[in-house]
Amino acid sequence: MNWNRKHLLDLQALEAGEITLILDVAREFRAVGERDIKKVGALRGRTVVNLFVEPSTRTRISFELAAMRLSADVINFTAEASSLKKGETLKDTLRNLEAMNADFVILRHGASGAPHFLSRFARSHVINAGDGAHEHPTQGLLDVFTIREHKGRIAGLKVTILGDILYSRVARSNIWALLKLGAQVTLCGPPTLVPKVFEQWGCRVTWNVEDAVRGADVVNLLRIQHERQRKTMFPSIGEYATLFGLNRARLSLLHPDAIIMHPGPINRGVEIESELADCDRSVILEQVTNGLAVRMAVLYLINGGRPGEIS
Repeated sequence: MNWNRKHLLDLQALEAGEITLILDVAREFRAVGERDIKKVGALRGRTVVNLFVEPSTRTRISFELAAMRLSADVINFTAEASSLKKGETLKDTLRNLEAMNADFVILRHGASGAPHFLSRFARSHVINAGDGAHEHPTQGLLDVFTIREHKGRIAGLKVTILGDILYSRVARSNIWALLKLGAQVTLCGPPTLVPKVFEQWGCRVTWNVEDAVRGADVVNLLRIQHERQRKTMFPSIGEYATLFGLNRARLSLLHPDAIIMHPGPINRGVEIESELADCDRSVILEQVTNGLAVRMAVLYLINGGRPGEIS
């Protein structure tokens, strides 16, 4: 199977085979990252623009390094130092970047649907690096890649996503990818942040954290998205940590070889006890490493690269 899409906007629209293709190519690029010379020439002569209108550490640096490893020219664009602050529209910003021959525009934006909007008239390739509370496709891909590397499969696994589901773009991308690849997905958190409507997607919803984590093969913890909430969704951080945080007692309920995941940034002592974030069952830093391989795979495939031809 070969990639035939111009953009990567979300995982909801992808077929299971397309997701698997990205994961397989990402494995090839992870091997590249273990070589003495970590660069390949797949994007030589291409220009990649990181257009980040929202703050980011891991995603922006990961995309930047992925493009550099593929030998592309990289421009980092931040809204605070741009004409967006002077009233320029996002469409006009894109047009100006394309006038300077940008080939890829990697967009992070606070408005859900912003990458889809740009893709309607973009000549360049648009990659969604997180749009509002909608999706974060490369985070979803790196999460399922990490799970598959540890478990050998996705189908049949019991995966619990614990935390702020309602406002989380990471949760949505994970849900779509996991369900398409055959996992059993349980969602848990405060009732105000985990509405029953997610059952219509094919997930199990529970507000009892012990029930949610019991026997789980994977638990993926999400931080509270305070920046997207219009009002307080639970009484206090302390109460959240007590009722829904992962602690040693709850860890004991997981499957004996279960892994702990978190997309970052971690709020230690809130969604997870600090020592558990660093324990031998945590794969949080491994997710960061895998994110580089996944983003290299996405850029490579969108540029027309084929599996098995990486050198």
